[in-house]
Order: sequence, then structure tokens, then C-alpha cells
Amino acid sequence: MPITSLTSLKVRYSETDQMGIVHHGNYAQYLELARIDWLSKLGISYKSMEESGIMLPIFTLDLKFKKSAFFDDELTVKTSLRNIPTVKIVFDYEIYNQQQELLTEASTTLVFVNSKTRKPIVCPKYLLEKIANNT
Repeated sequence: MPITSLTSLKVRYSETDQMGIVHHGNYAQYLELARIDWLSKLGISYKSMEESGIMLPIFTLDLKFKKSAFFDDELTVKTSLRNIPTVKIVFDYEIYNQQQELLTEASTTLVFVNSKTRKPIVCPKYLLEKIANNT
């Protein structure tokens, strides 16, 4: 069932420590870039979603580091939807370097929230329809 997208990015110097290794704190940003790209490739603007009153805060973030990423590496983030969203949407990720070595496995759970009430809401129908049309 997974709807998958690939997102490319290049490791910038400012994202590394003195050893030239990507600092662990940057991985959340990589996943966010990939998630927004996943939505965009599905035909959904994250900005428009927020403007319509829907936010997607992170509920859980899980990272498993297998190998280091380094300055100037060209990374590919594979983003997959785990299951049909309800109040939550779960993504799985794999991050590869330019040699196609698996560096990191990750998952995020986000919750659909009404931006005015700050209360959880169900996944919008237009997102469910886009998912159904792409599976």
C-alpha cells in the first residue's frame, strides 16, 4: 500500500560537526523536507493545508542511525506512507547516500489538528482521495 517518494538533498557544511559528520539534530529537518515533498508530489500544498486551518504537529519521531552522513554527501530520503491516515498520519523513511548505502531508518507520527481549537481532527477528505487515487 505504501505511496513512496524520493527526495534528494545535499549535506551543507553548517549541518556537520567538527568531524564533518551530520549532527543528529538535523535529521528531523531532513524528514520534514521529505514529508513536505511527499505531499507536494501527491498534489497537496502544506502551506495551503495550514492556511485552511489544518496543522500537522509531530507526535513521535524515531531514528535509527546505521552509518554516518558527511559534509557534501548527496542524500536520498525515501518517504513512505505506512497506512491510511485517520487522526494520525505515519511515515517511514530510509536515508541513503550517493553510494546507495542505507544510513538511517526513521518514522514519524503526526496528528491532524484544527489550528484554531488546537484539537485533533480527522484526516481531510481531499488528502484521503489523493491517497486512494495513487495506490
